[in-house]
Amino acid sequence: MTLKNFLFWLVALFSLLCDRVTKYWVIQNFTLTLPPDSWPLWPGVFHLTYVTNRGAAFSLFSQDGSWLRWLSLIVSLGLICLAWLGPRLNNWEQAGYGFLLGGALGNGIDRFLTGEVVDFLDFRLIQFPVFNLADVFINVGIACLLIASLRNGSTSSHRSKTNRRP
Repeated sequence: MTLKNFLFWLVALFSLLCDRVTKYWVIQNFTLTLPPDSWPLWPGVFHLTYVTNRGAAFSLFSQDGSWLRWLSLIVSLGLICLAWLGPRLNNWEQAGYGFLLGGALGNGIDRFLTGEVVDFLDFRLIQFPVFNLADVFINVGIACLLIASLRNGSTSSHRSKTNRRP
């Protein structure tokens, strides 16, 4: 028996493991302090900075982000059902949904265990909020799904042009 949407499961596992390992490394090697403990890898441009976030992206809903754990769980279960019970997805869709699942699970685990997400990637050159690999994987997943939809759109429009009768 072969696992349907194998790339989905592989990408989800890869992204979840990368997220969990990096967050564990940060927790073991940094101290959660004010101001935040930070290691400049490229001073003034990119630092590793240990902070936590109770909210969503850009600290939205940080006053009461407890509902975000349930959102992560619902999204994760929905993606698992899609890959398991849904149709055979193309490779771009499998990668996209796999990255989304890995990211949602990574941040969801943080939210269920501690009520906050570990963030550490700090691009200072553009004053961007500190984030983590789960956030990166969610964005990579969205990009993969956009590529999939553009490829599907161009394929279907090409088919409709070639199937026209004079």
